[in-house]
Amino acid sequence: QVQLVESGGGLVQAGGSLRLSCAASGRTFSNYHMGWFRQAPGKEREFVAYITSSGGTTNYADSVKGRFVVSRDNAKNTVYLQMDSLKPEDTAVYVCAALPRYSTSYEYWGQGTQVTVSS
Repeated sequence: QVQLVESGGGLVQAGGSLRLSCAASGRTFSNYHMGWFRQAPGKEREFVAYITSSGGTTNYADSVKGRFVVSRDNAKNTVYLQMDSLKPEDTAVYVCAALPRYSTSYEYWGQGTQVTVSS
């Protein structure tokens, strides 16, 4: 099992940057692939970024490709989302989630951190 706590959100102006962190506590963090999702009030949850358990493979939603970078430090039990060139449409609650290896279903979810981008 794993518990996830996000941090690093805040208010920034368009074109600015933020780095989100997702700290995990549990027995085997390195056994989980990790995803970032975002959700605005009244909207569907949207996939943002994904990184495999080893950190060897990443993928991104088309809307953030080239602007966001996901990384992880398994020694620190932490996954990161570096967000550059932020746009107002990036405003949302950002949530990290853990996906067990060989599973198709995310098993653990954090509480989320608010990102607000002003125009």
